[in-house]
Amino acid sequence: MDGKVVIVTGASGALGKVVAEVALARGARVAGVDHAPTEIAATEQRIDIGGVDLTDAAQAKKAIDAIASHFGAIHALINIAGGFAFEAVAEGDPRTWQRMYALNVLTALNASRSALPHLAASTAGRIVNVGAMGALQAGAGMGAYAASKAGVHRLTEALAAEWKGRITVNAVLPSTIDTAANRASMPKADFAKWVSPEELANVILFLASDAASAVTGALIPVSGRV
Repeated sequence: MDGKVVIVTGASGALGKVVAEVALARGARVAGVDHAPTEIAATEQRIDIGGVDLTDAAQAKKAIDAIASHFGAIHALINIAGGFAFEAVAEGDPRTWQRMYALNVLTALNASRSALPHLAASTAGRIVNVGAMGALQAGAGMGAYAASKAGVHRLTEALAAEWKGRITVNAVLPSTIDTAANRASMPKADFAKWVSPEELANVILFLASDAASAVTGALIPVSGRV
């Protein structure tokens, strides 16, 4: 990752923070993009752009273009921004489906479309999306979330086919990620079986590296020990 310019969306979240930190430790220059305001001071190795609504295509383009201008190039885009909802279909709100689509699919779509010209101009453009094991077969209460993450899977495959030979596009499919929020919502679960953010970051950054030049269109399960 030495010298690579890596964009991490959702950079203030539990997974985004870890991916950004590991990428920096491996020599990358990192740009974080998040809906939340940022208080991180810019350095030669890292900048953060807060207050960005990635569901808005214009805001996404403005942020991505600003990063390209700052660093002079973009080598990898890691789409982590997203959301989760647990809601039964019959009792739920149809607007939840729209919200999940916006948070999970549109954020990745808008960031990817904005980054494509910059990635294509590099010698090793990479896009890594975050799908979900739960989108392979939806369980009770998982309909809206699973449908949106299935959309991320199809977006990954379509982009990989359209940009084959120029940009690699892959997705990781985690099971439950071991975060403070997930522990709080499932206090009786066996946390040792979950995938840690660090484990997931290692797979993500492999896919963003030169070593993964022959991998594209892959949906890679990262299920921990579930």
